[in-house]
Amino acid sequence: MRAALLLAGLATLGAGAAADLALGADRRWARTLAYLAGLAGSACLCAVGALSDLGHPLTVDLGGLFGVGTASVRLDGLAGLFLTLTSALGVAISACLMSWSGPPERLDGRHLDGRHLRGHGTAAAYLLMLGSVAVVLVAGDAFLFLFGWEALTVSFYLLTGITRARPAQASASWATLGMGKLSGAALLLAFLALAGRSGSLTISHWNLVSSGTLHAAAYALAVVGFGAKVGMVPFHVWMPVGYPAAPGPIRAAMAGLAANVGFYGLWRFLGVLGRPPLWLAVAVLLLGGVTALLGITFAAVQGSLSRLIAYSSIENAGIILVGYGVALAGEAVGRPELVAVGLLAATLQAVAHAVAKAALFVATGTLEADRGSIEIDDLGGSGRSHPWTGSALAAGALTLAGLPPTLGFVSEWFILEALMQQFRVQELGLRLAMAGAGALVALTAGVAALTFVRLVGFVVLGRPDPARSGPADGEAGALGRAGLVSLGASCFALAAASPWVIRFMAVGLAPIVPTAVTDGALKAPWVLQPVFADFSALSPTWLLVAMPGLLLATAVAAIALSRGRWLRTRRVPAWRSASGGVRGPASYTAFGYANPVRTVLANVLGTRREIEGGQAGHPTGAPRHAQVEYRTILVEPVEAYLYRPARRALLGVVEWSKRLQSGRLAAYIAYMLAALVAVLVVTVATR
Repeated sequence: MRAALLLAGLATLGAGAAADLALGADRRWARTLAYLAGLAGSACLCAVGALSDLGHPLTVDLGGLFGVGTASVRLDGLAGLFLTLTSALGVAISACLMSWSGPPERLDGRHLDGRHLRGHGTAAAYLLMLGSVAVVLVAGDAFLFLFGWEALTVSFYLLTGITRARPAQASASWATLGMGKLSGAALLLAFLALAGRSGSLTISHWNLVSSGTLHAAAYALAVVGFGAKVGMVPFHVWMPVGYPAAPGPIRAAMAGLAANVGFYGLWRFLGVLGRPPLWLAVAVLLLGGVTALLGITFAAVQGSLSRLIAYSSIENAGIILVGYGVALAGEAVGRPELVAVGLLAATLQAVAHAVAKAALFVATGTLEADRGSIEIDDLGGSGRSHPWTGSALAAGALTLAGLPPTLGFVSEWFILEALMQQFRVQELGLRLAMAGAGALVALTAGVAALTFVRLVGFVVLGRPDPARSGPADGEAGALGRAGLVSLGASCFALAAASPWVIRFMAVGLAPIVPTAVTDGALKAPWVLQPVFADFSALSPTWLLVAMPGLLLATAVAAIALSRGRWLRTRRVPAWRSASGGVRGPASYTAFGYANPVRTVLANVLGTRREIEGGQAGHPTGAPRHAQVEYRTILVEPVEAYLYRPARRALLGVVEWSKRLQSGRLAAYIAYMLAALVAVLVVTVATR
């Protein structure tokens, strides 16, 4: 049954892509049909994932279907866990895209092309992404895995450059493609090394590779390959330009859905390769902490909502990598409980990030289309003009801020408590790395709260701008609203149902760590703990009941004690420093709110300030007075100090290598002979 559902899901996605390419984007029903295929195909794949997580492992031998060895499909708990997550998101996002596939709307004579998914092949590229994710998750051999991985890279390239609405999109699509090819190259090298040593292309057979230099090198290459996909420093530079370049809710599919294949790969290879070198666990812990802090610091100072969410994806990737680093540390020292607490915390954070990021990007696409701008200062009052979109945006923001009673609070609580288990490790290097990562994650959590409070305060609850406000009923159709509601409500519902979510995850993580060990996180049917008994306890389910009750009790007490005065409206002069009642240049802006972060974390942001003087006249003709312009410039340290020098060095090497083109046949034969000798030497050395 699972194999039939898998085939049906992939066939539905393929049929939808073919229909989009054949019928084009000129007919509304044709556009809707393609995204309907995405919804139906994702539903089939979600059923496959749930059955695989709860059922027995299933291997389907494809034989020599692809002409490269023996291909196979592997449906076990881990594949089922991630297939359930990605396909459920595919259903919700496809529903939102069906609403976006209608005709362009008009508002005050302005043509809203942003809501209309133009471009021949946009839906086909989206369906290619959904199918590629499924192929990667169920692949049982190296060829099928890499085939799906490269197809995913191609879909990212197409989606980031398909509209060509802005000149920057061309460079964004090339940056996305370049980083995708880098990750694919790292995985190819790792797979070749493991297949050469084990004598098999089947992934499950690579656990026969013993510890040693080749094992450590393959492990590191796998971390680099999968880390580049999820945004690990220093491979994160494509995200802030790649995600905003994609059209509308497709950004949600890229960030919330497709990025999970990177985390799946890390989880899978931990189960296959087993014990990692100690230095790799230390490196992942520290790189994860640095990635989280760097991502949220740049997110906190962004004026563009889409770039803020993109940088937040880097932050979430860093937090997830820290949890994965705890699992690596546990595997390195032979502590299954530490592996379980690290993987469980990281998986919870991956789910929270996926759902919240999908909600944020879908909402952002709607606001950008209706308001004609993506700047935070231009989107004030979106909660009033777009109640469905604003509610989903607020739910996603609260989740990524790690505030109760959302799933983001539960996952970050697990991450921090996983890092507190450093006293159970004897190796000093691991202890210091876990302590350092814990400090970085704690600082990240504080900046994240500041960042997303700014987003909710200015975008959802801020004062609307009449010149930019969109129609109250123009935010989404019935399916779009259903998708938004499902994404926003999931941020709270998954927290309330976290005991059942953890049981589901424990079964899915069984290929890596025994289910009984992960189930140690359930102290009681409604109470959670970080796998280790009697360390601490929390019940998100009761929090979801108690917090609204306490809020209601406080409101009733305030009204009763004030004898009704609490409900009266008071009119007082506006405070000019930061009040919402002040308009114009004196009003409080998103830039001003984030300015303390620019100052305090100037060393991370590379903040540079420029002050320019000038003269300006008063509108009434009064004498001219001095006017000072203050500009803040941020420098992305990885791009400025790593990629730009590397680019200059590469161009220098290219210029020098041109000298090799002498035009002599004998010289070219000599080059080929030298390359052949080098390949033979490397092959002999690695066998």
